Amino acid sequence: MGDVSEFTNRTTMNKYLTEFIGTFFLVLTIGCTVVPGAPGVIPPLAIGSALMVMIFAGGHISGGHYNPAVTLAVWIRGKCDTKDVVPYMVSQVLGAAVAAAVTGFFFGPGKPMVIALVPQALLAEFLFTFALCYVVLNVATAKGTENNSFYGLAIGFTVLTGAFAVGGISGGAFNPAVAVGLSAMGISAWQNIWIYLVGCLAGGAVAGFAFRALNPGDR
Repeated sequence: MGDVSEFTNRTTMNKYLTEFIGTFFLVLTIGCTVVPGAPGVIPPLAIGSALMVMIFAGGHISGGHYNPAVTLAVWIRGKCDTKDVVPYMVSQVLGAAVAAAVTGFFFGPGKPMVIALVPQALLAEFLFTFALCYVVLNVATAKGTENNSFYGLAIGFTVLTGAFAVGGISGGAFNPAVAVGLSAMGISAWQNIWIYLVGCLAGGAVAGFAFRALNPGDR
């Protein structure tokens, strides 16, 4: 029994560490492209690609959430154990915070982004976090797409699409952990973090319930 318990504990910690690592590199990529002001399409391409490769790298261990809103959606959908929800979210936020610290060491504080249109920013974060979580649930957890090889690409390109579509409105976080990272880097003001927390978590929750409603036989 001791060996089984030790194996279970190690497997569980590996999941949390994987969530930390994946979120760290996602947020570090955001910081290293946005803070120094990489031109044109480079930041969205780099960010979407970072998410894609980290999902391919860690998806078989933890599911490759790297996002508290995704964890919430997957839990509502029934594919994440309740005992893992808070540890996943904590691991993700810690990964984002460490990435923000590394970015600060590299470049110093970022230039603050101004969000003048709060209702529009809130709606943008809600819609594209919903889209992200909806895609995650359908390509990475559904019976109809089991054992596919494209899920990381689909998820990464959803973030890429959102960044191009509404990045100029809300900053394009679609992820509460990323919002923590953006705030810690100085890219977004801390008083704006509620926009991301409310918009992203609501988007994830609605995506989870939408999946259940559209796939009643896939539980």
